[in-house]
Amino acid sequence: MARASKSALVLCMDVGFSMSNSVPGQEAPFEQAKKVVQKFIQRQVFAENKDELALVLFGTDGTKNPLAQDGQYQNICVHRHLMLPDFELLEEIENQLQPGSQHADWLDALVVCMDLLQKETMGKKYERLNIALLTDLNTPTCADQLDVIITNLKKAGITLQFFLPFPVDADEGADGGGDAAGPRHPPHGGKGLSREQKQGLEMVKQVMTSLDEEDGLDEVYIFSDAVEKLSIFKRIERRPMPWPCQLTIGSSLSIRIVGYKAVCEEKIKKTWAVVDAESHQRDDVKRETVFCLSDDNETEVQKDDTIQGFRYGSDIVPFSKVDQEQMKYKSDGKSFAVLGFAKQELINRHQFMGNQVIKVFAPREDEHAAVALSALIRALDSLKMVAIVRYAYDRRSNPQVGAAFPCIKEKYECLQYVQLPYMEDLRQFIFPSLENNKKFAPSEAQLSAVDSLINSMMLVEEGEDGKKEDIFKVNHISNPQFQRIFQCLHHRGVNPGAPLPPVDPWLKRILDRPEAVLARCQGPLQEMKKCFPLKEVVRKKEQKTSADVFGNSEEPNAKKLKLDEEDKFNLAEISEGNVNSVGSVNPAKDFCTLIKHKTIPFDQACEQLTHRMEQLLGNKSTDYYMKTITCIQAFREQSVKVSNAEVFNGFMQSLKKSVPDRSLQEFWDLLVQDALTLISKDEVESSTVSKQEADQFLKSEEKEEEAVIPIQDDAGDVDDLLDMM
Repeated sequence: MARASKSALVLCMDVGFSMSNSVPGQEAPFEQAKKVVQKFIQRQVFAENKDELALVLFGTDGTKNPLAQDGQYQNICVHRHLMLPDFELLEEIENQLQPGSQHADWLDALVVCMDLLQKETMGKKYERLNIALLTDLNTPTCADQLDVIITNLKKAGITLQFFLPFPVDADEGADGGGDAAGPRHPPHGGKGLSREQKQGLEMVKQVMTSLDEEDGLDEVYIFSDAVEKLSIFKRIERRPMPWPCQLTIGSSLSIRIVGYKAVCEEKIKKTWAVVDAESHQRDDVKRETVFCLSDDNETEVQKDDTIQGFRYGSDIVPFSKVDQEQMKYKSDGKSFAVLGFAKQELINRHQFMGNQVIKVFAPREDEHAAVALSALIRALDSLKMVAIVRYAYDRRSNPQVGAAFPCIKEKYECLQYVQLPYMEDLRQFIFPSLENNKKFAPSEAQLSAVDSLINSMMLVEEGEDGKKEDIFKVNHISNPQFQRIFQCLHHRGVNPGAPLPPVDPWLKRILDRPEAVLARCQGPLQEMKKCFPLKEVVRKKEQKTSADVFGNSEEPNAKKLKLDEEDKFNLAEISEGNVNSVGSVNPAKDFCTLIKHKTIPFDQACEQLTHRMEQLLGNKSTDYYMKTITCIQAFREQSVKVSNAEVFNGFMQSLKKSVPDRSLQEFWDLLVQDALTLISKDEVESSTVSKQEADQFLKSEEKEEEAVIPIQDDAGDVDDLLDMM
């Protein structure tokens, strides 16, 4: 694995008294520069890379730098040496960084930054050395050593960036260059540049064009623009990890390949940890897992005495570690085997699966593999074919079946692998055809309106050269979820007691429709409203009888139509189909239906219901307890209706006896709350239980001490769908 490259950056900020000057209604350059520094450091903190950062302040009241001798390099402080940025630095900038009352030469500050970079990077490997200087240039500057500074910058390979409160061409606008095209930012404060600023701006141009004659001035930024651009947190950098393998076609052809993840869903690094609420230290909290039996004493069980169990319906199928090892798919290791070829048109885009796209190349040093892979890629491209591939990342991975598409670019060519679904991954839906229904056939005007709307909302436009360009580039849009999380984390780290800030307006607009599309589609949208008018659907009034219109008639009640609630037409009962047994999905309803329609004998229906309740009680969960209580309520109601109390009372008495042994005290307490007791003689004459005995049946339980500790909820599911088949 190659070591991650890192950069060294020095932020050099002017905090002199001129940075605090501003006209009413405008933010001072100091505050703008402070925001830029904060945004810069925020991006580095959340980027999760190894880049190191230092902070140098000039214009301070004190002096703290290694070059401060003989009255030189005064009022310049090295606030932070080169190290990884952290929240501590953000807190210091938020709470301690204040404007000074002195001024310092920004060229002297630049020399201090160069010295810091050269000394603190000596003997280490850095991909880039960079200095970002933030100032208003409103201080006297000595240009005697400017050429020497430029030479040393080139020699050390240090790049430079400037952040100013005005654009680099502000002096041209101030001198009357009004014929230049395009809008211009006014100089700071709405006034012209001072003599020091004009002199400093010329020196900035000289330095930047000397370092890069063509694009040097592109590295000079304005505070306001920089704050807006830096508000988007830097993407988490990921170095490509090669996946070496062999592409095999049959048993005799093998090509060396290297795969890289080209597209992969990015997830936030899980850095959440449980810490003490007062000390905020992770080490102050220790987590210990203990396994206990579900009995009255909660007998502790060693981890070695437990095994995994797979829930199958209401049963638990035990699986030991040996079983789990034997159950795993055994493979020979990495695999990228071509199973065959197919037309590209047969591979539909909606069948793409997985969370990654892998680009497959030939190794750089293997010329023979490059020639063989290139021949395969070009053959697939010319024939419009794809390779159907068996892919396995390593010997521990389950195999996948995917399609390898040919990809030929100006600078490279490769295969792009995308996972395809298995049979179980497909969802089959059948919908009625709209073409065969004349009621829903659109008119020509409606079709034309829809076509016009689609054309107006196209996110692809043709440029001046005739090439198509995206105006909504998804690959340039940051994930709003990441941006919001980073914003809140930074705010909470710097302001522990303050409420979280609202979502930034730019973050809300990040996924808005482009303005050009919004303007184009207004007309077609109005046409759509005309072609597809919306009408309010008013519910039809219920049919009134003569009694409702003229009042109660004097006819006798015997002549009125009498309908029993149970005999009313019920579409729901017709749609549910025939119920032949008590199922596990809605056992109480099934039981009532069986008794009502007399599908099976009462005793047989009661036996099926009690069996379902025993299954439910086997799952120690409040949800299943409540479902069981619903069954008991239905059991009791139907028993009273058919005047048969023997079966219900026998079940309840047996259930009460089994409560201690089965640890069902929590369930019994719920039963007591609902007052579901035995059926007495007052309700059913054939019952052998008196009213007093029925009342005492529950009261005796209320007096017992609750010694059973609640059982932890089980996330299993007893709803066995096989019973519905």
